[in-house]
Amino acid sequence: MTATPVHGGHRGGLAAVSTALLAMSRTLEVRDVLRTIVASARELLDAEYAALGVPDDHGGFAQFVVDGISEEQWRRIGPLPRQHGILAAMLHQDAPERLADVRRDPRFGGWPSAHPDMSDFLGLPIRDGEETLGALFLANKRAHGKGGGAGSGAGFTDADEELLSLLAQHAAIALTNARLYERSRELTIAEERSRLAHELHDAVSQKLFSLRLTAQAAAALVDRDPARAKGELQQVAALAAEAADELRAAVTELRPAALDEDGLVATLRTHVQVLDRAHAARVTFSCDGVRALPATQEEALLRVAQEALHNALRHSGADRVAVTLSRTASGGAVLEVSDPGRGFDPRTVRSAGRHLGLVSMRDRASGVGGRLTVHAEPGQGTTIEMEVPGG
Repeated sequence: MTATPVHGGHRGGLAAVSTALLAMSRTLEVRDVLRTIVASARELLDAEYAALGVPDDHGGFAQFVVDGISEEQWRRIGPLPRQHGILAAMLHQDAPERLADVRRDPRFGGWPSAHPDMSDFLGLPIRDGEETLGALFLANKRAHGKGGGAGSGAGFTDADEELLSLLAQHAAIALTNARLYERSRELTIAEERSRLAHELHDAVSQKLFSLRLTAQAAAALVDRDPARAKGELQQVAALAAEAADELRAAVTELRPAALDEDGLVATLRTHVQVLDRAHAARVTFSCDGVRALPATQEEALLRVAQEALHNALRHSGADRVAVTLSRTASGGAVLEVSDPGRGFDPRTVRSAGRHLGLVSMRDRASGVGGRLTVHAEPGQGTTIEMEVPGG
């Protein structure tokens, strides 16, 4: 077996390739795998820019990850690109595409005004058998000893092409594994929902059926036998209280299985990623140094996050929702769910008898020794903050 030729500037040659492959294998989250592939390709081939596009079924990209461009610049560039020109070619051909100047290619259709200038180009598809998982692009090979950039004259080489092909083969494996993992997590969530529905049905349905019959009997007796009707209504109240107790007990006992297996951070990250794929709004998650917490606190934080996310995605009208989890100085944790949407006046919500789950969220926070704070104003977005002490 012959080693793939590697430039001396490739950060230690095959050792750098090994480092990149290990980095790809350490994560099973699709978005993290995409970022690792892009960053590894850009560093290995000493390029100024790198990108990886995952196609959707509508002529666009479901995901498009870039490296070498700041978040502010990426925001100014605008919407994700469509599948056209050279980008489309990378999704519909097997061979790599290497160009001395992408701007002179007849398929080049220009780019937005905020887009950085690019010249030399190297791209190829990431494939799993016959399926194209994505396309990897590199631009502006840096000239050794110079600043690089468009027109630097460095240009990508045969060795670069071979190295990128090797990386793409392993990227396909890592990306396929990550997709399978996420699908299995989604199935776990679906199974958990099914189990919850079954448990709630068994615990409460008979009580609700008895409550309905008793209420009907009270309605039939209210005119001709008020005394008996009163007794039936008292029974209705008792049955309703029992049903509420059983419902509360059933929900309390159903600690999400993923919390026991993966812990709060991984469970919350998976939940956010599922919502991000299911909704038009961008849903993000970040975590800073949070360690394992007592089981009751982790469950309370997860439930509050789920309720706050549901409210934001359903009511805020925002195009993005951010979830952050950070560690406090005392070893506790702070959860924030924020959106820049239409907001609301908490006092108006209370007076109108609509709580948006705020009562249950406050109950969950206080039940584990924490506190819940709502920062909301009409037209100014909403932030739900929950803090719990260290265990």
